[in-house]
Amino acid sequence: MPNYQKITAKLFHNWLQLLQNFDINKAAAGTTFSQIVESYSHPNRYYHNLEHIYHVLEVTQTLKCQTEYCDIKTVQLAGWFHDIVYDTKAKDNEEKSAEYAVKLLSSLSIPSNVIENVKKLILATKNHQMLNYDINAQILLDADLAILGSNPDEYNRYARAIRQEYIWVPELEYRAARKQILQHFLQRRNIYFTQIMQQVKETSARNNLNTEIELELKVKG
Repeated sequence: MPNYQKITAKLFHNWLQLLQNFDINKAAAGTTFSQIVESYSHPNRYYHNLEHIYHVLEVTQTLKCQTEYCDIKTVQLAGWFHDIVYDTKAKDNEEKSAEYAVKLLSSLSIPSNVIENVKKLILATKNHQMLNYDINAQILLDADLAILGSNPDEYNRYARAIRQEYIWVPELEYRAARKQILQHFLQRRNIYFTQIMQQVKETSARNNLNTEIELELKVKG
C-alpha cells in the first residue's frame, strides 16, 4: 500500500518549489494545495489520485533532463491539473480540468501565457496525440502513460485500479472497451514520444498491453 502521508508531504514540497518560480507566497500555495489534494482524494479515485500525480511529476523531472528546450515549470503545472476533474461517466474531463487550472492559476496571478500553455497541455491528454512537434507535450504525455511500461506486478495493480474506477460498467462491455483502447496504443508506431521512453519503456509497455489482451481473451474463453 502506498504511504499517502509521505506522498502528500513530498507533493507539498514540490508545489511550494514550483510556485516559488512565480513568487507566490507560502500561504497562497498552501491554500491551493489543499484544494488540489481534496480533488484528488475522492474515494472513487483508485488510480487517478495523488499517487498518480506524484509519479507523473517524477517522470517529467527525469525527462526534462533530456532536452534543453523543455519548459519544465509549465509541464509540471499541467501535470498537477491534468486529471483534477475525473468523472468516469463524463466525456469532458480534460476540458473541465483545463478550466479548473485556468481559474486556480489565474487566482494566483500566474502569467497568462503560462496559463494558456498549461491549458493546451492538459487538453493534449484527451487523445494522447500530437499534431505538431511539442517537446513539452511529449514529456507530459509520456509521463502520463509511464505506468504502461512498468513491471508486470505494478501494471496489474494499475489495470485493476482502472477497472475499479469503471466498476459501474458491465463486465463484457468494459472488456470490449478496454481492449479497443489497448489496441489503439499498440497500433501506433510508438506508444511513447520521447526517445528515452521509447528506449526504456516501449517494449515493456507493448508486452503489458498484449498480455492484458491475452488474459481477457482467456477469461472470455
